Amino acid sequence: MTHPRVGYLHTPLSLSADELMSLLGGEDSVDLVTVSQAVHCVVSPTFNPIMKHFHDTTLPFWNPDIHYIFDGYRTLPFPFESVGLDSEGKPLPLDIPKELSFDGFVRMLRSLSAVTMAKETGMDLLSQGVVNEFESAWGGSKLDKSVTYKAFILVGKVNL
Repeated sequence: MTHPRVGYLHTPLSLSADELMSLLGGEDSVDLVTVSQAVHCVVSPTFNPIMKHFHDTTLPFWNPDIHYIFDGYRTLPFPFESVGLDSEGKPLPLDIPKELSFDGFVRMLRSLSAVTMAKETGMDLLSQGVVNEFESAWGGSKLDKSVTYKAFILVGKVNL
């Protein structure tokens, strides 16, 4: 869903700060939307160790700023005035329940920037063997599972 007063941009990580500023506005132009997600699956006792091992293999390939997401935005510097929903160091947690197919789960893993970055360096973190381990622990590729997307919200306004 789009809004006529909102500009939607997807920018590559390779943009320099100057290129980004020229696209977004420049000095005294404040438009900030940050979106991140992680899926929290509690599928089975056999699934969780496989997921943890997979997650650990991705760590060297994440952008260093990923720690803000892993920390649930609690350590994210937020130089804006709170509007009452949350504040720096105390983001508002939001759980989003969803039914997820096994194929959807694998597509989500393949879309992770760490997985694509590893692939660009010649490492396949999501090999067929890893997918097979996940599928077995999931209970088969035809099952849908209830998962919870964990989100963290910080909302603020600029102090003028």
